[in-house]
Amino acid sequence: MVPPMKLTVPEPDLPYRPCVGIMLIAPRGSVFIGRRRQEAGPEHVQGDRAWQMPQGGIDEGEDPLAAALRELHEETNVSAGSVVLLGETPGWLAYDLPPAVLKQAWKGRYRGQTQKWFAFGLVGDETEIDVLSPGGGLHKSEFDAWRWEEMDGLADLIVPFKRPVYKSVVAQFAVLAGWSEQAQRAAPSR
Repeated sequence: MVPPMKLTVPEPDLPYRPCVGIMLIAPRGSVFIGRRRQEAGPEHVQGDRAWQMPQGGIDEGEDPLAAALRELHEETNVSAGSVVLLGETPGWLAYDLPPAVLKQAWKGRYRGQTQKWFAFGLVGDETEIDVLSPGGGLHKSEFDAWRWEEMDGLADLIVPFKRPVYKSVVAQFAVLAGWSEQAQRAAPSR
């Protein structure tokens, strides 16, 4: 019998992986969520907790906003010209991976992720969204389906260990749900 794998570094001593999270908000206020592909990564869980907003790692030397726009395109096919920046979290939000996932994710090098979150309003056409073949197939599909979801329902659709981060993101970005109507009211009349 093979003994269970043990980490060589105690969990609290492992660093967090720097990452961005993206809340893509439709003009009517609902939020893009994608259902993770089974083979998309070590954090996958089946069933009703497989939904999440786009997220991904920040490359060495990459600006977090640039990383957010890159990840948005790589995961949804939505280009930078089809969104408007609505806001960002003032700080970083972190979550720890559960022990069973910690041994698999990122080869055990990180204890979880620390994330800078950005909210974007979709100003382009939603037909641009293509989670099955983002970038015309240049990027690996991380989602096998997508839908619009009300902001207040997001935390119930994510894996439990990410739920506190989602609740914080929703609390910070809730005011942005009506961004399109607010922009129309603020626009000068002609």
